[in-house]
Amino acid sequence: MLLFTYYGHSAFALNDGHSKLLFDPFFTGNPSAATAAEVITCNYILVSHGHADHLGDAAEIAARTGATVIGTPEILEACHAAHGHGMNIGGRAKFAFGSVYMAPALHSSGTPGLLACGFLVEIGGKNIYYAGDTALFSDMKLLAERCRIDCAVLPIGDNYTMGIEDAAKAAELLQPEHIIPVHYNTWPVIEADPEKFKTITEENTSARVHILQPGEALDFDAL
Repeated sequence: MLLFTYYGHSAFALNDGHSKLLFDPFFTGNPSAATAAEVITCNYILVSHGHADHLGDAAEIAARTGATVIGTPEILEACHAAHGHGMNIGGRAKFAFGSVYMAPALHSSGTPGLLACGFLVEIGGKNIYYAGDTALFSDMKLLAERCRIDCAVLPIGDNYTMGIEDAAKAAELLQPEHIIPVHYNTWPVIEADPEKFKTITEENTSARVHILQPGEALDFDAL
């Protein structure tokens, strides 16, 4: 099995029945959060960059659960992680669940010396690409050449990241089977219509777009 659970904004989890990976755990202060940081459990926490709406509650959750934090060395320092695995752009590491490749992202970082990143994760027999906060960049096509992407998790909210049109172009470059849009409608400045994104993307690519509400889950094995 491989279960994707969306928590709101850009926070989500991947669970293969043995390991639970939590991404960009922004719960406290998140108006769209579907749950609270205090009840979250996980084995790993992956943080794309140091902005508060992505670093979020990583330090508290890591301290409480003993989860391994995966990120750049600067992220591990910001989280005061007792258990951490430091990486950098272009690196790949193996874990009990599979592997993580740290992909580039075009975005500011929130922490001096820190680079923002995305993650290409192999888990449960699937390759899941989380773009993090990023602008559109042409080298996304290299990720598609690296491996088949089963699902791409893409920001669509514009202003701080790709908007709908650029995210749809990213879908053309990445050629994923499935797409889940994130990082939209949390605040007025990133308002976006996911149905418009779905229409544009499905008209121009073979990908299926899945719009999830905070708290909803998607079982990849059921697709």
